[in-house]
Amino acid sequence: METIGIIAEYNPFHNGHLYHINKIKELYPNSLIILVLNGYFTQRGDISILNKEDKTKISLSNQIDIVLELPFIFGTQSADIFAYNSIKLLNELKVNRIIFGSESNNIELLKKVVDIQNNDPEYNTRLKSYLDEGVNYPTAMKKALKMEEDISNPNDLLGISYLKAITKINPNIIAETIQRTNDYHDIESNEGILSASNIRTKIQNEENISNFIPKDVLPLINPITNNSLFNLLKFKILTDNDLSKYLDVDEGIEYRITKCINSSQSLDELIVNVKTKRYTYNKICRMFLHILIGLTKKDNLDARLDYIKILGFNNKGQEYLKKIRKDISLPTTPNKESLVYKYEIKSAYLYEQATKKSLNNFDKKNIPIKTE
Repeated sequence: METIGIIAEYNPFHNGHLYHINKIKELYPNSLIILVLNGYFTQRGDISILNKEDKTKISLSNQIDIVLELPFIFGTQSADIFAYNSIKLLNELKVNRIIFGSESNNIELLKKVVDIQNNDPEYNTRLKSYLDEGVNYPTAMKKALKMEEDISNPNDLLGISYLKAITKINPNIIAETIQRTNDYHDIESNEGILSASNIRTKIQNEENISNFIPKDVLPLINPITNNSLFNLLKFKILTDNDLSKYLDVDEGIEYRITKCINSSQSLDELIVNVKTKRYTYNKICRMFLHILIGLTKKDNLDARLDYIKILGFNNKGQEYLKKIRKDISLPTTPNKESLVYKYEIKSAYLYEQATKKSLNNFDKKNIPIKTE
């Protein structure tokens, strides 16, 4: 039996995600699928329009056998950190294959990128030089690689990070790609499979999205945006005398933030006002999230993946967990003294502030969802 790992945020769960799962089942009919799921906030620093508990239930009702939590502290950082901890979790559960969506659908090309990054002694020097010029990371990486091919699309970039993590953690894991069926940056298409970004844009524009997501997902969507937390962020910025202690607040950008906060009327406007060539939209969004939740550079350095939280499983997944229990090196009971756990609970409370719903019981009870 193939034990296949996938990594997702489901913001929201849509027809493309369903296609991904169905394609895996078509290729490997008897496989067991283990999902690493990002929860209340995303790798881009966005707030999720589906809560963690609902995403777990949706996953289990769509052929996922085991759902693992990617903790907030790792799930809202750079692609390399996001990917490394996701792959580490999947390796702990003994997956032998990782399958992810890709724009290029060219695993050999992505492996070539990783090979250059790992073995070209001048690569990091070139990369740093471009970054020092104020070029954003994706562009600097492409220039430093000296490659003709386009590897700038989001899923390909994330795939490269997955492959880097696999080489460090367990090179025996096989990586495969599934052709991504839509353009991440497309916010206008009305085809049957749209990107999550397109769907979120349609929600904000009050357009009908019922053709693009499974019917049972629609009533679970929370009508929230990043701007739902803007007033809290503004209060934090105006009352904190040292923003530089927070993760991703570097190179004096805290002065730019405090200068722009009073003239900005929304988070999106603040991001535009603060943005520079060096700071991508995603990096700024993550930075504001870390300020808001209070994630300091010191806490980030001290944090480590010291437990595995199982969010849910079905009968097949439960039997598999029993089978491999002795081979899992990390405890599967959350460590309530852990910094990782501390920030997970804080993320639940912060999400409640945006949704005005009480959701933290799911995190505090630490009882996996069980389905047939």
